[in-house]
Amino acid sequence: MVDFAAIEKKWQDLWEKEGVFQASVKKNKKKFFLTVPYPYTSGPLHIGHGRSYTIGDILARYYRMLGYNVLFPMAAHVSGTPVASISKRIEEGDKKTIQLYREYVSLYEKDPEKVKEILESFKEPENVANFFAERIKNDLKLLGCSIDWRRFFRTNERYYNRFVEWQFKKLNSKGLLKQGSYPILYCLSCENAVGEDDIKGGDEIKASVMELQLIKFELEEEEGTYLVASTLRAETIFGVTNLWVNPKDELVKIQIESEKWLVSEASLTKLEKQGRDFKVLEKVQARGLIGKYVKSPIEGRKLLILPADFVDPDFGTGVVYSVPSHAPYDWVALREFRENKIYEEYGIPEDEVLDIAPISLIRVPNFGEHPAIEICEKMGVRSQKETEKLEEATQTLYREEYYNGVLKEICGQFAGMKVAEAKEEVFKFLEQRGLATKMYEVSALEKPVRCRCGGKVIVAVLKDQWFLDYKRKEWKELARRC
Repeated sequence: MVDFAAIEKKWQDLWEKEGVFQASVKKNKKKFFLTVPYPYTSGPLHIGHGRSYTIGDILARYYRMLGYNVLFPMAAHVSGTPVASISKRIEEGDKKTIQLYREYVSLYEKDPEKVKEILESFKEPENVANFFAERIKNDLKLLGCSIDWRRFFRTNERYYNRFVEWQFKKLNSKGLLKQGSYPILYCLSCENAVGEDDIKGGDEIKASVMELQLIKFELEEEEGTYLVASTLRAETIFGVTNLWVNPKDELVKIQIESEKWLVSEASLTKLEKQGRDFKVLEKVQARGLIGKYVKSPIEGRKLLILPADFVDPDFGTGVVYSVPSHAPYDWVALREFRENKIYEEYGIPEDEVLDIAPISLIRVPNFGEHPAIEICEKMGVRSQKETEKLEEATQTLYREEYYNGVLKEICGQFAGMKVAEAKEEVFKFLEQRGLATKMYEVSALEKPVRCRCGGKVIVAVLKDQWFLDYKRKEWKELARRC
């Protein structure tokens, strides 16, 4: 039987001894330089790394065969929050993290006592980085990558930091950096901005910044006090029939300039980090608001406040306005509220509940008068607990209405306008009259979104931060010429 491992080792040892992949200056040869993103030193390499570095290695070997003097360096990425967050979680005694890193270390070290000792040393971020940097280097050698290992470095080394400083000065001199205040993903524990690599499962959950529109509904019995509802679709305000709050939630009344807002307690940190200046006045049980009335911000219609379990206090303001003709969640919640006679629990007269009728405001091809009711019937959605079906119905209907929908006559001056255009125009109309404003929320395929340190990730608006101006057309043109 052929001993492939022995053959592999023989040639890899020879490559290293002869310095086959070491690139020195050769004036008579064409040059080719390539680099592949450095691996993070937050754990061992996985199969995805193998694919990425093999692609780079194929390219390097191909150009060598063409006669180029090829420089293929490598480094270990130790900067940013991933490494620091590991140390923090181990120091805090996080069982899942400790078990995970025990398994990682055991890939390289079989002595349980040494594994324990190494894990203990991981309370210092530098030890995590150093341990995995050396293992990554060795694993890439075993993979057979044609790298010039004389040039291996870690990104926390002083000369590399100086290179990054030079790079930013260069970009700034070309006018490619700009300073401003923008919404960014932010870890409450680390107290800094986070990107995909800083977020747990960041490459899978695709966390991003989402803009929400906040619409103010004044309490009928309390002038100047508003239930502030968050939405993605301000254009549907013409079809609002009632407001939803989660009966298990506790709202907070806050003073913002001359107004009083009622919002979820979970939203306060977000509002604060997004630059809102407010004073907390008192806590209010959401259950105590159910059965009361608010006024619609446009026509001034009386709208009931009703309970709904689907309302998430940790999303937006924890208050939602209901458009059952065009929102599957709203239709299902309203139907459940009626059919199960939940109104009796809150002492709401039956006739007031039965008077709530869906209001059709968008004409959309392939749907009738009330698209949300139609799609729920078609998909057999009967309960707020059928979240997968409700999400699918919501996304399907939202997509159809956004791209193909047109506002009906009930929408006044906006009648005949496409939904894609009306969404922003209606919001501007409300905002100019002091009836609406904005806030930002985290959008992701899975929630909650957590930093690798375990901290909660929200959206913050940081003042006077520096950003790369990627919208500049020159960047693409320069890249094409490379």
